[in-house]
Amino acid sequence: MAINLNDHEYQEFINETKMRYHAAQLKAAYSVNEQMIEFYWDLGNRVAHKQGAAKWGSNFLKQVSRDMQIHFPGTKGFSVSNLERMRKFARLYPDLISAQAVRKLPWGHIVVLIEQVKDPIVREWYAQNSLKNGIARSVLIIQIEQNLYERQGKLEHKITNFSDRLPSPQSDLALQLFKDPYDFRFLPVTEEAAEQEIEKSMISHLSKVFLEFGQGFAYMGNQYKLTVDGKDFFLDMLFYHVHLRSYFVVELKATELKPEHVGKLNFYLAVVDEQLKSPTDNPTIGLLLCKKKSKLIAEYALRRTDGPIGVAEYRLLQELPKELQKDLPSTKILESKLEKEVAKIEIEK
Repeated sequence: MAINLNDHEYQEFINETKMRYHAAQLKAAYSVNEQMIEFYWDLGNRVAHKQGAAKWGSNFLKQVSRDMQIHFPGTKGFSVSNLERMRKFARLYPDLISAQAVRKLPWGHIVVLIEQVKDPIVREWYAQNSLKNGIARSVLIIQIEQNLYERQGKLEHKITNFSDRLPSPQSDLALQLFKDPYDFRFLPVTEEAAEQEIEKSMISHLSKVFLEFGQGFAYMGNQYKLTVDGKDFFLDMLFYHVHLRSYFVVELKATELKPEHVGKLNFYLAVVDEQLKSPTDNPTIGLLLCKKKSKLIAEYALRRTDGPIGVAEYRLLQELPKELQKDLPSTKILESKLEKEVAKIEIEK
């Protein structure tokens, strides 16, 4: 249906939209973001109503976009694509008042959520997580791509003894931080890599490791030495979490989980509590990262363990990207070097 620019109903629509936009701008001095989100939702709702009741077609959005940009030059929020997003926003959230987390997020975050997350429960979880932790839009996109909700949001997937070994609210916060599996596919190593190789790669890419672990972690060192009764022991990685006020011991196992792995980590937690923890710190927490685990074995191993420990799997690349493969020596070159080394050893004998 063609729109007559002199049509009284259409002019009323544009005039009312301009009035509401001016009102939103005035209120924005007190609450910039939330007022603009309410305006976007309101405009999206009204657009949807007019397109449904008045049967104005796709040209309607183009006309609204053109007129609003004429009246408010330099404003980027009235593109056709953004008007379509507003309409979708209003459709997905028919009651904005009850959407407490979403209405407080920047518009860029909301666009990501409504375009990339279909499930309303999952979308609400990401909204609350972003608001609570001050997540940037770029980080939110990465979290959605890496399916953070499935790995961190579902308590039934988490194998820990935090609830039994930590006081509240520390246990709740530790559970919120915990994920399974941890996604380390940003590392330039494959699933066949040895523990030392994975650990070295993690240290070389600490900024990305912190992004995967979550906010609040401070790096204390790798192969961190502890001495007990004259014997040295080395922690794979030691962190400190500023919000939990706890040391965080990370042990890496490039194998399937074994019960003795949990026992060894429990020993490390006891030593850190004794040698490093201050009176104001909370109990040290352990994270055991393994290539594969049996849920039942992990639960049995944790049942009589004194220290708070979480057991999770990690994910690495199945094979290196081609751009990295070309920088590695070929199998023939490696075999040739190995033969030369063997021959050299034989001569020395």
